[in-house]
Order: sequence, then structure tokens, then C-alpha cells
Amino acid sequence: MTTPFSTLIRTASHEQHTEAESSSFMGDLLGGRLAVAAYARYTEQLWFVYRALEEGAEELREDPVAGPFIRSELFRTAALERDLAHLRGPGWRAGVSPLPATAAYAERVAECARDWPAGYVAHHYTRYLGDLSGGQIIRDRMERTWGFDRKGDGVRFYVFEGIPNPAAFKRTYRELLDGVNADDLEKQRIVDECRRAFRFNSAVFRELGGEFPLSA
Repeated sequence: MTTPFSTLIRTASHEQHTEAESSSFMGDLLGGRLAVAAYARYTEQLWFVYRALEEGAEELREDPVAGPFIRSELFRTAALERDLAHLRGPGWRAGVSPLPATAAYAERVAECARDWPAGYVAHHYTRYLGDLSGGQIIRDRMERTWGFDRKGDGVRFYVFEGIPNPAAFKRTYRELLDGVNADDLEKQRIVDECRRAFRFNSAVFRELGGEFPLSA
């Protein structure tokens, strides 16, 4: 491949990425048209996905394909749990449940972590690079809409305290993608899995939209 892999994976998944970003649920959430309960429910779904991503991470640290991507400063589970405690109260674990789409998404992430490290890289990329980019827009909107302290409880998921320079980190991450230990056929499979990850995201957003439709 003459095109850098980081460019290839970004452009190849553009359509699915755009579809996920333009969901009616996210549009309503970012537009301040939904109650904080919708944001809390969304945060719950993220917890299930990131738990799947991060529970399998340690065993992949020495993997030649996925290992270079395992960076503890990216981990989000603890931040999500702190946000959920703020949003739902100390007993939040008793009330959380994955949507069907979320359960399928988390199971696929866990499957890749267990059986296919290159596929895990696809999910790692779609989640964490998005958090470092568009996720910052979400944080700002949620702070403004519901008055969360800036980078405080409720939006800690979007705060990467171990990454003081996100732009530099993203450049390094793209260099890791460009040097991923995979042949061209495997790289194409990673791209396909990246598209699949965005489809999972879109499915979660559709189901959230069904739970939180705007009143007429």
C-alpha cells in the first residue's frame, strides 16, 4: 500500500463515521433537547463497551500487532465509573443494563481482544481517537447544557489527564497505525472491522433514540 494506513483507515470508514456522528440521538443530545437522563443512559452504554476494550488489554500488551496500542493513559473505565456515580448515585451498578446493540458491540470487542488482535486495533482506533477528537466537543456541550464543572464529575470520560498534548498523541498514534504489523490483506480486514465498529455505534444510537424520542 502506498497510501499511509492511517489515511486509508480514516477515508475508508468515512461514510460509516459520518452516519454515526449524524444520528438523531446525538444531534438531540448535543443540541440540548434531551434531559440529563439520556446522557446518563448513553454513558452507561459506553461503560459496557470500554469495559470490554480494557478488560482484554493487559493480555495484549506483548502482542506484536495490538501491543503497541495498549496505552494506560487512554483507559476510560475508571473515569466512566466516576461519571456514573455522579449521574446515578453510588448504587449506579444495580441499575445499569446494556441495550441489545451495546451487548452485541461489547461482545464483538471482547471477541477480537480474545481471538483477533488486529480486529481489536480497529475498535481501539474508532473509540479512543474519537474520544480525543470529537469527544471534546461533546464534553464542552454537556458542561454548558447541564452545568457540570469544567472537566469535572459527569464529563471525566472525556478528560485525558495523562495526555497533556492530544494533538501530539494523535500524531504518534497515526504513526503506530502506519507501522502496524500486518500485511495488506490483514490491513483490509482491519478497515472492514473499523466500518463494522461504526455500524455498531450507529445501532446503539438508534436504540438510544428509541428510548429517548423527542416529544412532539
